[in-house]
Amino acid sequence: MAITWILVANASLARLYEHLGPKKGLKLIKELEHPESRMKNAELSSDKAGSFQVSSDSGRGSREQQTPPKLNAARNFAHALAKELYLGRSRNEFGRAILVAPPAFMGMLNATLDGPTAHMVSDRLEKDYTKTREPDLCGHLEGCLVV
Repeated sequence: MAITWILVANASLARLYEHLGPKKGLKLIKELEHPESRMKNAELSSDKAGSFQVSSDSGRGSREQQTPPKLNAARNFAHALAKELYLGRSRNEFGRAILVAPPAFMGMLNATLDGPTAHMVSDRLEKDYTKTREPDLCGHLEGCLVV
């Protein structure tokens, strides 16, 4: 039976589990934290909006950032998690993957996965189970796994 990786994540915490088959439970293989995603936008950006020259005769102005820093932090974490999955796939460490994340973060993960890794994802659960204990997590995943 192929090894299944289960990535349980939100914008600030991810746990990567391995499932080896029926009655073997889950084994935590990696935990990743991203404290920047817990910070406020004001803490992630500079104190002032950047200045720019509007035109030669109209003086100076300021402009707010296009994307909130907190959103950029979450996207950076999604990229890091996609890289973990890519590396695991390229090393043949799993045969299929299951992603568990809240809807907004699931969208970021899906957008950052490379094609071959995305094809290995058999199930996607749009829930935040990052604080769920392993036995309870097995219960939530019983439709996806032979536990």
